[in-house]
Amino acid sequence: MNCTIDRHQVKDTLSRVATTLHTQLIRRTGGRFGGQMFKRPMILLTTTGRISGQPRVTPLLCHPDGDRYLLIGSNGGDDRTPQWVQNLLANPEASIELEGETIPVRATIATPEEKKVLWPKATAAYKGYDGYQRRTSRDIPVVILTRR
Repeated sequence: MNCTIDRHQVKDTLSRVATTLHTQLIRRTGGRFGGQMFKRPMILLTTTGRISGQPRVTPLLCHPDGDRYLLIGSNGGDDRTPQWVQNLLANPEASIELEGETIPVRATIATPEEKKVLWPKATAAYKGYDGYQRRTSRDIPVVILTRR
């Protein structure tokens, strides 16, 4: 019997389970648990699935930047672009839940010039992003969320 395990399949399954649990933890505790990481807020980003058209919720580390929010599409250094980034590329209208408030947002991907300014802000908050960028050949995007 040949039993092969696809590492992407395992990673994706574990990620879905962790995402579900983290989302429930934030919602059930009003963000008191799971609502912060590295002294930065965790948000719940709701996108529209580009294939299904269904709402997709993802907990993400957020970097407030004035009146906008920065997200890093690192996928832990994986060579694949995160699903939430692909969903935003297909439909940039989304919402975030932050500290019990739901905020409608519009997403854009930082231009190379914007990224030169924004990337150091994100890595100052979480140095792991630099390691993720070294681990992958793709350019990790900085996603800018602005209120609608």
